Amino acid sequence: MRGSAPEDKRTHRPALRRSTTAVAAAVLLLPLSGAPSASAGQPRTDALQRAFTKAAARFHVPRSVLLGVSYLESRWDGHGGAPSVSGGYGPMHLTDARTALARAPEFSEGKEDARGDASRARKRVPEGAAQQAALPAELPARLRTLPAAARLTGLPAERLRTDPAANVLGGAALLAAEQRGLGLSAGGDPARWYAAVARYGGQDDARAGKAFADEVFSVIRRGEARTTDAGQRVRLSAAPELVPDAGQQKRLGGAATRASAPGGDRGLECPGDVACESVPAPYEEFGDHDYGNHDKADRPRDQKVDTIVIHDTEGSWDVTLKLIKDPTYVSWNYTVRSSDGLIAQHVPGRDVAWHAGNWYVNSHSIGVEHEGFLASPDAWYTEAMYRSSARLVKYLSRKYDVPLDRQHILGHDNVPGTTTATIPGMHTDPGPYWDWAHYFELLGKPFHATAGKHGGLVTILPDYDRNRPRYSGCEKPGDPCAPHGSAAVRLHTAPSKSAPLVKDIGLHQDGSDSTDGVNDTGARATTGQRFALAGRDGDWTAIWYLGQVAWFRNPHGAPTAVNAKGLVATPKSGREEIPVYGRAYPEKAAYPAGVPYQSVSPLPYTIAAGQRYAVGGRVTGEYFYAPTFDVSKHTIVRGEDVYYEIQLGHRVGYVRAADVDVRRSHS
Repeated sequence: MRGSAPEDKRTHRPALRRSTTAVAAAVLLLPLSGAPSASAGQPRTDALQRAFTKAAARFHVPRSVLLGVSYLESRWDGHGGAPSVSGGYGPMHLTDARTALARAPEFSEGKEDARGDASRARKRVPEGAAQQAALPAELPARLRTLPAAARLTGLPAERLRTDPAANVLGGAALLAAEQRGLGLSAGGDPARWYAAVARYGGQDDARAGKAFADEVFSVIRRGEARTTDAGQRVRLSAAPELVPDAGQQKRLGGAATRASAPGGDRGLECPGDVACESVPAPYEEFGDHDYGNHDKADRPRDQKVDTIVIHDTEGSWDVTLKLIKDPTYVSWNYTVRSSDGLIAQHVPGRDVAWHAGNWYVNSHSIGVEHEGFLASPDAWYTEAMYRSSARLVKYLSRKYDVPLDRQHILGHDNVPGTTTATIPGMHTDPGPYWDWAHYFELLGKPFHATAGKHGGLVTILPDYDRNRPRYSGCEKPGDPCAPHGSAAVRLHTAPSKSAPLVKDIGLHQDGSDSTDGVNDTGARATTGQRFALAGRDGDWTAIWYLGQVAWFRNPHGAPTAVNAKGLVATPKSGREEIPVYGRAYPEKAAYPAGVPYQSVSPLPYTIAAGQRYAVGGRVTGEYFYAPTFDVSKHTIVRGEDVYYEIQLGHRVGYVRAADVDVRRSHS
């Protein structure tokens, strides 16, 4: 995530998932007789669909509403009975935070420079600043819906946690209770369940509830179908004419508007169709002329915003908000809550947050944190969070004219180190389990083939659910992680699974090999990234990667990449090799008196003659000099050197335009 240490991506516990609602009234206790049992031999692939049908009939909840709520909660996945970051279990995300959060990892302390700029002292997180928040004596209702569902259904809590059919029944009972609590009758028109859905998704926050209900009804109108993580086929038929009850919608909209009034939320930079609040990061001076936790600027007038960086917090919502308000800590622009997609804005887009560990990237980016943990195979990010985040990123893309592609929407794990020494400490979130394909579908920019086999580039695009490379170190170093869908493919030195992994000499500076560690990005290519084609051999495809040929399995029957075309950079004729940089800073002659020259030191990687790398964008060298709290001493240095951002490896890099020829990838 933000400015915490590389260690905070290397000490983990099983990650968690999400939260939901409160209960308004009790309903009849009913047994689960006749529901499919997950333990009775090999489950039918339609068992979960049948469970939705039976639960809907039992509690007189429209099946489309039950399916729509569950889709937004979990995309109908059960996550093997593992809890979410808010202690939510199963397809309906029934919450039992006191049981689940006892397993949560500590919010790790940071030891590296999140600012990534040598013009001032390294910005470190103070000792003890990041502490795990203790659970309060009385949890809010949204964090204990599973015990409520147990009371309503008469089923044991353990069964609700582990049996998907029981979990669905519990969710139906809760929805029916919400409907009765509103004085409304069960059954009937799905349009009249709008308010109950809102209460299910965010009773603690009217804005979040309305956003949740709007998303659920959008899903119902559009329809969905998918195969779950347990191999269950579930379908929600489209109902394009469905419109929420106008009276309920008006009342809920008024409540959401009133809820937005207190707290100084005016001036928020958020899309209008998400729940958003202001939790400002402090700009304060303290100690011996030190200050934090961001820099004042005037973007995009003084510097272009061309990148959005996706992070995860490696901590809970409450701890994250506590830290962002600490002037001695670091900063980012937004946090998205796992429980309901609520967005908190911390730093205005015009200012520069300290989040990426690379000052050039910080100066030209917006940082978006997501509540959650990267390391566990069951660390699923919620559908509500994905959707809310995608709406935010689309809004920011329009506001700052940021292209919606993987050259400009980066993970923190795609941000390069500024120098060789900083590479091993760069962060690895949101990690191999972030579903980039689904995220870009929500952004309205799904990945697909853009060329034939002679296009010259490939876009990494494995089937997320079926692509399950081995990872280790999710709980203990070296221990295998549970099998899990992944957005990444592993890269080898030859077209064989037994061939060694390609080496990352910057990440493993002791000469050691790349590993299958969940935090080892040295031999990994991720969904949406484009690489220049270097060869094919049967079921294997080769790309140019960190100055070498890297092979990944790409069988015709189950492809992990699609053909693409675009611009590539290659060393100019006569150059045996060229350097690569981690930042695009100006030439020395551009620096005025009083502004120390920031050397553009090359990274340890080089590009040899004949190699080609996909181009992401063209930028002119620029440096934001901001060493003091006094903004009158800030300066933007602009040079004449031009750079191209390239897809160097798992992380991007920069090459000087003077060193390369840029041409079409296809002939």
